[in-house]
Amino acid sequence: MELQEIILELKETRNELLRILSGLSEEELNKQRDSSSWSICQVCQHLIKTEELYIVAIRRGLRSEEDSFIENKPLEFLLDRSKKIEAPDIAKPTDEFLEYEEIIAKLNHSRQKLYEMLSSLEDPSVLSRRHFKHPVFQEMLLIEWVRSLYLHEQRHIKQMNEIIDGFK
Repeated sequence: MELQEIILELKETRNELLRILSGLSEEELNKQRDSSSWSICQVCQHLIKTEELYIVAIRRGLRSEEDSFIENKPLEFLLDRSKKIEAPDIAKPTDEFLEYEEIIAKLNHSRQKLYEMLSSLEDPSVLSRRHFKHPVFQEMLLIEWVRSLYLHEQRHIKQMNEIIDGFK
């Protein structure tokens, strides 16, 4: 997948997420089904933290001068919610209640930082030639790091819809 296609997917996925959030009350945003489940607010915190961590990882991978010859990872498994993936502690949300405006501002800020980094690349094809080690998926081309962001967000949109269905 080319970077422009990935950016389009990132935008479409984020717009879907924002549509879901816009219809929710503060109570719905912060309500947990039980103590072991995340609220929608916590899911958003996780998405923000993940995006910020990915930006750092991609920047580190870009520092490499060496071309990588690794295969693209099949990342569609991220969409399968029946397969549980434990978030690393660094990407786990807090118990802090956030208001709608604050969630939106933080989502917009992390996405803006991603777009700024991507648009600053003199040669975007470098993303397909460099890699960085992912804590779960191991060696991954940087373009796959970017691509996995929208798939990860789609996974969590499904989770949010499950949470919302639980309200009914």
